[in-house]
Amino acid sequence: MLACGPDVTVMIRKGDEGTYEPLSASGVKKAKKMYDMTIKKKQKAGEQAAQEAERAEQDRKKLEESKKIVIEPPSDAAPAKRIKICAGVQNRDVRVKVCGWVHRLRSQKDRMFLVLRDGTGYLQCVLQGALIQTYDALTLTLESSVELYGVIKTLPEGKTAPDNHELVVDYWTCVGKAPGGDDAIMNRVSENADPSILADNRHLVLRGETASAILRVRAAVLDGFRAEFASSGMLEVTPPCMVQTQVEGGATLFQFDYYGQKSFLTQSSQLYLETCLPALGDVYCVQESFRAEKSHTRRHLSEYTHLEIELAFVSFDDLLSHIEQDICGMVDRVLKDDKTRALIEQLNPGFQPPKRPFLRLNYKDAIAYLNEHNITNEHGEPHKIGDDIAEAAERKMTDQLGVPILLHSFPREIKAFYMKRVPGDEAFTESVDLLMPGVGEIVGGSMRMTGHDELLDAYKREGIDPSPYYWYTEQRKYGTCEHGGYGLGVERLLAWLTNRWTVRECSLYPRWTGRCTP
Repeated sequence: MLACGPDVTVMIRKGDEGTYEPLSASGVKKAKKMYDMTIKKKQKAGEQAAQEAERAEQDRKKLEESKKIVIEPPSDAAPAKRIKICAGVQNRDVRVKVCGWVHRLRSQKDRMFLVLRDGTGYLQCVLQGALIQTYDALTLTLESSVELYGVIKTLPEGKTAPDNHELVVDYWTCVGKAPGGDDAIMNRVSENADPSILADNRHLVLRGETASAILRVRAAVLDGFRAEFASSGMLEVTPPCMVQTQVEGGATLFQFDYYGQKSFLTQSSQLYLETCLPALGDVYCVQESFRAEKSHTRRHLSEYTHLEIELAFVSFDDLLSHIEQDICGMVDRVLKDDKTRALIEQLNPGFQPPKRPFLRLNYKDAIAYLNEHNITNEHGEPHKIGDDIAEAAERKMTDQLGVPILLHSFPREIKAFYMKRVPGDEAFTESVDLLMPGVGEIVGGSMRMTGHDELLDAYKREGIDPSPYYWYTEQRKYGTCEHGGYGLGVERLLAWLTNRWTVRECSLYPRWTGRCTP
């Protein structure tokens, strides 16, 4: 029918050996109905194609005409005050200039709405009239950078926008046009994109509301810690990152050549912090640490931000209390800020600060708990005293208990050489890990050996040449004291605070095994 018209005679036969006979009347009727539907679809498709071609031509002409439209600042307008978006509330009803990037964009027949982002906040802006008829307006894309002039007006009741106001634009310019089409930002990165693609395009992912919110919370957390430490008289110092000594074992050291000498990227600044105690009192640092540990878990990074503190004249109980106070004090400070609290609620709805006191769990009791609850080791076997509790088992126990845990007094064999032994139980150390539900370990700390000869014996037992550590060892020679400290992984704490699946989301540009770009 499609080839010869609807009035053709259709003949059919049943089986290969039968004779051809005319199609039944009902069969012809059904075939003609299908034919009519197909013809209508073709006609409709043709009409749509024609309409699309017509619209494309109109758009082309409109774009060509738009190149002739030139806008100028209003001749009677007041001079514009340059402001950041965060200062919008204080500058309502005055003419301002705001610069930023197009975060969202929505065009209507007679106006265009865009949400501007400048890093300090978001601002809804409305453009009308000739302002939306220019070539730049018709081709505006997400992430283009613009300069907008106008007056910030409070929104009427029933309307919503960031800070409950919008910028009524009277003049604007496009500073840098972002690409559209296949190279548009929404085609480069999306929420469900493969993690490797998101990692390659981390520089674009950062522009999203989730990634930027995490980084803002990160900044607030560091501010909170610094304020908490300052309140107790602690001083921030900046130890070196290039070292010739190990802290946490040689297997995880990044080695490099330093003017012909074998050197390493630091695993921890602890040893240097200890040397500061006699001169500066209690100290802390916020520095990058590096671990060449080929772990592909969701809580491991090859480079991470290490917050470390060292305290003089303290007991092990003092150290545990200090860890608890530092975490809770920081959280309390962060939640006092309305903007940061809103970001945490956005990222981790229903977040509640940890309750004190934290559960203090002896390593031996933890082994008993694991076995009582059938939580096996990585080989599927029951745990025994002396085991280094694996990450999966540790996290399962923590999630079951559902509270912060100060897991303490680990065996000497699985801890660093400098850790103080438990008095009367020398096979164990005055050491502690803070475990948080959903993440696991976020803090590792201990009391340090105080005796000169005791430390030399520890070097010998571990097969470490003591000569490069002379400056550390002499701390025990020139006025030793009971002292201890801890290191906190900032990305792990953020993963707990913001409910992120992996610490990789909590670093500006995360580094892990095989990933050192961009």
